Amino acid sequence: MSANEDGLCEIHHLHPERVRHALRHAIDDETSLRLAEIFKVLGDSTRIKLLALLEAEQEMCVCDIAEALHMGQSAISHQLRVLRNARLVKFRKEGKEAWYSLDDDHVVRLMSQGLEHVLHG
Repeated sequence: MSANEDGLCEIHHLHPERVRHALRHAIDDETSLRLAEIFKVLGDSTRIKLLALLEAEQEMCVCDIAEALHMGQSAISHQLRVLRNARLVKFRKEGKEAWYSLDDDHVVRLMSQGLEHVLHG
């Protein structure tokens, strides 16, 4: 099978075994929407920087995050709320301080693999 300059097949020739195999691994509509939402949340460079800080430090309070990113606490708080709603970060209160960390190892792997992909090549 050859492809023209537009990346389209020049002939119509199906490969049923490949189609069947691909369909066994297809993602349902609800799952694909949830995954797309995660990627939308990750589509903001400030949130990516914030997640990278938490990956490096494991847990930080809002004051320290704001200082590290040279941003106000309210702006950081807003970004953390978005990340928390997407279940990418979790927080705990200790007295009057709010401490944030990555939600679980899945987020660590997602960040690591994304960064590896960006730096590859």
